[in-house]
Amino acid sequence: MKWIRDFARFWYDFVVGDDWTIAVAVVAAIALTAALAHRGWNAWPVLPICVVGALGASLWRARRVHRR
Repeated sequence: MKWIRDFARFWYDFVVGDDWTIAVAVVAAIALTAALAHRGWNAWPVLPICVVGALGASLWRARRVHRR
């Protein structure tokens, strides 16, 4: 059973890493892109916009924490 726990920890650390908000943003961006594409919209710009927004938010939070 230890290997199951270790396997789960590996995937959690791989997917979530240091910032869980980035993982949530990626899942939300993929879901939004899929929903828009399913409705027939041209959804390709959604992912790059979400990536830039998530990166900017992450850098802003890291800089704010670093200043303290």
